[in-house]
Amino acid sequence: MFENKKILVCGMARSGQSAALVLREKGANVTATDLKTEIEWDYDPAEKNISLRLGETPNDFVNEFDLIIISPGISVYAPFVEKAKSFGIPVWGEAELAYRLCPCPMIAITGTNGKTTVTTLVGEILKRHNAGTVVAGNIGIPLTSLVSNLKSEDIVVAEISSFQLETVHEFKPKISAILNITEDHIDRHGTMEKYIEEKCQIFKNYVQNEISVLNYDNSITKILNPCGRKIFFSTKEFLKDGVCLNEGKIFAFGEEILSIGETKIMPENALAATAIALAAKVSPEIIADVLSSFNGVPHRMEFVGKIDTVEYYNDSKATNTDAAIKALETFTRPVILIGGGSDKGTDFTSWVELFREKVSHLVLIGQTTDQIAKTCDKLNFSSYVKASSLQEAVSFAQKFAKPNDVILFSPACASFDMFKNFEERGDLFKSACKGV
Repeated sequence: MFENKKILVCGMARSGQSAALVLREKGANVTATDLKTEIEWDYDPAEKNISLRLGETPNDFVNEFDLIIISPGISVYAPFVEKAKSFGIPVWGEAELAYRLCPCPMIAITGTNGKTTVTTLVGEILKRHNAGTVVAGNIGIPLTSLVSNLKSEDIVVAEISSFQLETVHEFKPKISAILNITEDHIDRHGTMEKYIEEKCQIFKNYVQNEISVLNYDNSITKILNPCGRKIFFSTKEFLKDGVCLNEGKIFAFGEEILSIGETKIMPENALAATAIALAAKVSPEIIADVLSSFNGVPHRMEFVGKIDTVEYYNDSKATNTDAAIKALETFTRPVILIGGGSDKGTDFTSWVELFREKVSHLVLIGQTTDQIAKTCDKLNFSSYVKASSLQEAVSFAQKFAKPNDVILFSPACASFDMFKNFEERGDLFKSACKGV
C-alpha cells in the first residue's frame, strides 16, 4: 500500500514519530517535518532512513508528496493542508493511518468528557475477555505504535478526539461510542455545529453491521441516527433495550448487572463501559467483576483512599463545569468540595446551583476564587471559604469533614494559574491528603 510512496509526516510529537516509523517499515519514502528544530526523538531518524525538514512550514514543498499525515495538533485549515488538498493530495491523521494498517476489530470511544476513563475501563474489561486487547489512541499511546504487532484475533480499544476525527476517511470501527457532547473546542472547530459534525465522523462510514453506543441523557447524542445498531445508556430513564441505572443498580437489556454502590466509578462511565463491553460480547459476569474492582484513572474521579470513614477523590482533570457537575452528581453523601483555578471566562452558575443539594462546604483556590464566590453569593450559598494554596484547602476540607463524608477535588477550571498542568495539580492534592 505504501511501498515507495513519498509521504510527508507533519508534527513530530509521539503520534507523528510513530506514524513516520511505521510508514518507513512499510517501505515508504518518509520525510518528517516540524516547526521546531529540536525534537526529542524516540529513535534515530537517520538510522531509519527518515528525511528531516525541521524549522520550516511545508507550504513550499507540500506538493512533492503522495500523502500527507498531520498530527492532531495541526488544524485542517492550516494553509499547507489547504494547499495539499488543492493539489489532490490526500491528508490523513495518525488514526486514519492506523485504521488502514490494523488487522483486527477496533472499538473507538469519543465524547467531550469521560473518554479516558471509559476507554481505560473498557480496555480492562476486554482484556479479561480477550488477552490480545490493547488500549491506545488519544489516551497517550499512538495507535500506529501497536498495529505492526497485532493479529486478526486481537482487539483495539481506542480513545479518539475530535481533532483526530477531522482527518478520517475510511475509518470504520466495529463499535463506536459517543459518550456525550457539550460545548468545547469551539476555538478549533469554529461552531458548535461543526464540533458535533466532527464527533459524528466516528461512524460516518457505517453501513449496517456496526454498533454505536450513545448517551440517552445527552440532548445531542440522543437524537443521532447512525447506520447499524444503536445501544443507548441512561442514568435517568429505564431502557428495556439498553443499559441503565434503576434503583441504584445497573441493568442491561432488563437484566441486573450489579449495584452501582459496588463501584467507585461515575455511573455514566460505568453504564457506557457496560454497553460497549456487551456490544463486544463480553459476559455480564466479567463486566460486573471489573466494574467492582476498578478504582479509576489518575486525576479522573480517582479514588485516592479513605481516612476513618471519609473518602477522598481526585478529579483534577475536571477543567470545565460540565465535568465538575458530573462528578458532583455521582455522590449521594455530603461533599466537601475543593474547586477553582485558571480564569477562562467561565459562567459557573450551573455548577454552583448544585451546591445547596450536594455540597456541605466549598473551599476555593486560584484565580477564579472571587468569581465563584460571587456566584455563590448570588445563589445564596454561603458555606464557602477561601484558601491560599491547595495544601491549605485540603486542611480546611479535613476540618469540615464529618463521618462518611466525601472530600472531592473537582476544580471546574484549568490548572495554569498555580500549576504546570492538571497532573501536577492532582498529584499535589494526593500528597496533601495526609494518611491516605
